[in-house]
Amino acid sequence: MEPHHPRDLRFVVVVGKGGVGKTSVSAALALALARNGRRVLVAMCNARERLSYLLQVPPIGPDIRSIGPGIDAVNMEPGAALKEYGLMVLKIRALYSLIFENKLVSAFLRGTPGLDAWAMLGKAQHHVFERRPDGQPRYDTVIVDAPATGHGLDLLRVPKVILDVVPPGMLRRDAERAWQLFTDPARSGVLLVTLPEELPVSETLELNAALRDELQLPVCGLVVNGLVPRLFDAEQAAAVERLHAEAKDASPELAGLLRASWTRVQRERMQADAQERLSASLQLPRYELPALFSSDFRRPEIERLSQIWNPPT
Repeated sequence: MEPHHPRDLRFVVVVGKGGVGKTSVSAALALALARNGRRVLVAMCNARERLSYLLQVPPIGPDIRSIGPGIDAVNMEPGAALKEYGLMVLKIRALYSLIFENKLVSAFLRGTPGLDAWAMLGKAQHHVFERRPDGQPRYDTVIVDAPATGHGLDLLRVPKVILDVVPPGMLRRDAERAWQLFTDPARSGVLLVTLPEELPVSETLELNAALRDELQLPVCGLVVNGLVPRLFDAEQAAAVERLHAEAKDASPELAGLLRASWTRVQRERMQADAQERLSASLQLPRYELPALFSSDFRRPEIERLSQIWNPPT
């Protein structure tokens, strides 16, 4: 079955190796969805927050706030997320205080593996089910800007671990609801982000295998970020490499030009190899984002990237 487009999903988790542009992709997707009339929440996971810089808005903290028409954002911190998630689950503040602020319970919770991750993920998924006073969903789409690959996988494993080890009760019921959401390809999807380079591609292939084989979570697409247009065909590339190797006595100006051309040839070759590996291994909708060369990558660049979110061809 063909994966659903991210714009049609209620819950999108953006994952990839550190430095591949997950936050830029999350921001661009949020702008595109909001432009099409969807109410969007971008939820970061205790991140070194960059979204505010990219979108040129005030810093984003642990409290949800609007950052533009149709877009809210939050940088979830484990302690604050646990408190808010506890209140969401228990509904009654006095009951929350009785349970979560009890010294023995607090000590137990601090020693529970994965609880910080579940507090953030549980809070994020709760907002999918949250309703406004008129009965409509508060958000049409929740985008989780996940931690880098290994930690991102650990985050997604948590509800399954809870289902495997936690006895029946409130926490297990909530994890069951979350897992039903996460595994439903009509409502949720993991969006992989990579650069067209050897290490990010290798990590992306491993991540996809873990999502598919271990967790059996739906992957809704692959974003290849930072693509440069091809300047040299095979014959021209060979000529550049030959001239670069033979340019021992070239003038500084010509040597500089040849060095820049040789560097571009290597980048294009690496990019082509990466694209070939991805095509051979992943049968996913692909969204290609261009490298934007800017002295200060900010809102105009994110707006440009947001235009890419059309159905893949």
